[in-house]
Parts: sequence; structure tokens; C-alpha cells
Amino acid sequence: MITSLTANPRLGFIGIGSMGRLIARRLLESGYNLTAYNRDRTKAEALVGYGAIVAKSITDLASNTDVILSCLANDDAVRTVYAGPEGVFANVRPGSVVIEMSTVNPETSRELYKLGAARAVSVLDVPISGSTAAAEQGTLTLFAGGERKIFDGAEPIFRAVARQYFYLGPSGSGTTMKLVANTLLGVGMQAIAEAVVLGQKAGLDRDRLFDVLSHTAVIAPAHAGKLAKAASNDYAPQFAIRLMNKDFGLILEAAARMQVPMPVTAAAFQINALEAASNNEEDFSAVIRGMENLARLN
Repeated sequence: MITSLTANPRLGFIGIGSMGRLIARRLLESGYNLTAYNRDRTKAEALVGYGAIVAKSITDLASNTDVILSCLANDDAVRTVYAGPEGVFANVRPGSVVIEMSTVNPETSRELYKLGAARAVSVLDVPISGSTAAAEQGTLTLFAGGERKIFDGAEPIFRAVARQYFYLGPSGSGTTMKLVANTLLGVGMQAIAEAVVLGQKAGLDRDRLFDVLSHTAVIAPAHAGKLAKAASNDYAPQFAIRLMNKDFGLILEAAARMQVPMPVTAAAFQINALEAASNNEEDFSAVIRGMENLARLN
């Protein structure tokens, strides 16, 4: 178990994508010894200038670190990294800690927890809430599931990358909370898209509409920064629409499994999917443009 920042655990980080790169960099800048691995080795090598060591393989990383963090694209990627003869659990040392930060099905988180327990490895599911800008500034929000004592011991690591972090309960609780939060994120953006189109159709000046709306109490902080960019049709990704699309799928899958009706979420998913089909690397706020385009057809 991690006990304090002064214990200086050796960190391993798997998945040096747009979010993982920024989190790993903050950990390095906070003084941690960090070994990075990515299938595209050049992405891991980009961290060498910040002090990272590049692992040749997952086997190499898992066998030489105390705490393994990962930030991966989806459930299949998580299972590929952790299971199998060349995966983390086949090579990690007993007593190590895994901090899995991907947004996945809570069942996948519980599966990892059981696999880790069989190897005397503690596993936390700690998905990330926040944009790439928040990751760069170290102001992310983290939701954690797993054993409370492991969460408490990992706090120095969390403090290096996040403004706030919450313990939710046993394994799978962190990923469940992430799906709850992203339900509001995605549905809220669809509501904004419909509202601004209504205002434009009614004759309100588009620029003034976006500006005034951003100053009202009805816009959540996670959406506020999107309005200025949308006003200038800037949909450069901070949270790509393909990722919101994936999360909508996880949300509705969980809802179906628990027989929870979510008609508004299902409708938002449809519009999100239409926009993702045309350019899935744009920001998820591009549904605003999508609704504007639909309105022009009517």
C-alpha cells in the first residue's frame, strides 16, 4: 500500500494518449519516478524530456513498478492490457497497486478487481472527469472505487493531477459515478444545442445569445467554456465526440441491465451519434452545429 508521498513509489503509466500524456507529465513534474508504455512507442518517448523511462513492454513495466496507472480507450483495451500471459496481472509483483483511470463498464472494473485480488494486487477504478485543459492544469476530478485504505494511501498521487477526488465505495463505484456524471454532461450539451437553435429561430442574434447564455446560472461549469468556442464554430477537441458517444453507449447499456428507463439520454445519444459519424474527433459540443444544421433544413 502507498503510505505517503515520501515513500516515492515507482510509477508505471500505460496509455499515453491525449489525456494520459498530460497526467503522466504532471506526475513527472511532481517528482515521481515514472515508466511509460504505449503501443506507439513515440508517444511514450515524448515524455523522456520530463524524466520518464520508456518501457519496452507491459511485462517490463509491470515487473519493475510499485503502482501502475492506465488511461485507455475502452473496455477491450483495458482487458488486453491487464489479462493474458503478457498482461499486467501475469507479471506484476504481489503487493502492487493498480489505478485504472479509463471510462469503462463497471463490470469491467469489478473484473479487474477480482483478477488483481487473485495476484495479491490492489485495484482501484478511478475514472477521470474533466477536459484536456483541466488535465494540463492539474484540476481534474477523480471518482474512485475499491478499498478505502488503498484510496487513502494513493492521495499524494491524486493531489498531483486533480483538484478534487472522491471515494465512492467498493470496486466499480468509481466507474458508475463517471457514467452518472457523463449522463448530465452529454444530455446537458444536447439541451444547450436545442435551446440555442430555438433562440436563433426566434430571431435572437447568435453571438449575443451565446454570450448572455454563458452568464446565466442554468449553464453548468463543464459547459460554460464551450459556448464561447461554439459561438466562433471552434470545435477543436477537449473531449472528443467519439468518447462521449462511447460513454453514452456504456450509460444506456448499464441502464438496460438495471431496467432503468432513460428516454432523454437515448434521444441525446441519437443526435450525438449522427454528429460523431461525420467527424468523431471534434469536441462533443459539435452537437450544437449539428442541431443548427438540422434547423436550416426545416
